[in-house]
Amino acid sequence: MSAAFLAATTFAEVPGISDSKPAEGPSVELENGKFMVPYEQRIPGTDMVIEMLPIPGGTFMMGSPEDSDDHQEDEGPQFEVSADPMWVAKTEITWAQYKQYMNLYSVFKEFEANGVRTVDETNKVDAITAPTELYEPTYTYEYGERDEQAAVSMTQYAAQQFTKWLSGVSGVQYRLPTEGEWEYAARGGTDTAYYWGDDPDAAEDHAWYYDNADEGQEDVGQKETNPFGLLDIAGNVAEWTVNQHTEDYSEFAAKAPLNAIDVVKWPETGTNCVVRGGHWQDDVEQLRTATRLASDDEEWKISDPNFPLSPWWFTDDPARGVGFRLFRSVEPLSDELIAKFWEPSAEDVKFDIESRLEGGRGGLGLVDSDLSKAVEEALN
Repeated sequence: MSAAFLAATTFAEVPGISDSKPAEGPSVELENGKFMVPYEQRIPGTDMVIEMLPIPGGTFMMGSPEDSDDHQEDEGPQFEVSADPMWVAKTEITWAQYKQYMNLYSVFKEFEANGVRTVDETNKVDAITAPTELYEPTYTYEYGERDEQAAVSMTQYAAQQFTKWLSGVSGVQYRLPTEGEWEYAARGGTDTAYYWGDDPDAAEDHAWYYDNADEGQEDVGQKETNPFGLLDIAGNVAEWTVNQHTEDYSEFAAKAPLNAIDVVKWPETGTNCVVRGGHWQDDVEQLRTATRLASDDEEWKISDPNFPLSPWWFTDDPARGVGFRLFRSVEPLSDELIAKFWEPSAEDVKFDIESRLEGGRGGLGLVDSDLSKAVEEALN
């Protein structure tokens, strides 16, 4: 699934690009005189759409000042970051959308049994794994599985594979963000503790958190937007980035100024990876735009009875407050770089995946523009 495959043959064919500035709504003018505009990405084979918003480029100071309220050591030192224009999903991925990916497990197993769309070493680069069926669905869905609720409890790897799947079937390159990209989009041009300012008491209008969400994640899109028009970027569910956690920003600060896409530490282990934005179980202070949360496989999978532990699912809190949203660069990334966003870099994750597949407990399948039709035929 090369970058060439994902790039439209002409710029005019790229979704979200207009020859003229729209009369209303957000837009971003590009150097070639064209405009990035909002668009809806339909999930092929369904009527479901994901709203994508254009985000202008700019610069910001990443992290939080050392003397600010609630500052944590891993939020500093601050350093300058520039961000290129991008599209970002208006909301987090919902259960209705995520289940389209989950459903591929049984389809891939059927393909494998029937020798259909076989994966081998010549085409494995274009394959994804589908998450195994939930061991204990009632626990994962304790707080609901409504179509418009944010999907939760997937691992960083599973979220990465979702973005690769949607990219392959749509022909548009989607991915998770780096921490730099996420914080830029979340701030919306602000430099305050929260995108709405420094007052935590104003959170009620903007976010779901411990004080106002005692029954799990909510349906997306019910609160106020941030300055870029993004919903639930603070609270509701925390959101995956591609980063491994770092004790602080010293290494990045030494190289500043940096482009947001370069504010990344590729994971060397499956645990201790970064989610951002805070979630419904958090106190308001954890909703600050600079707040970072490191995943913990030992604690987040403590109820997982499998060995090796699932590379697709977490079983324990706070993972039921962890989801993700889509990001897209204005130009498709190179094959080498996008592979880092889609595939695991940590050796322990690779081992767990291969062990599952060799043991017949994982679904592996090719992803391309014909997959949706093949899935429909398999289901019917």
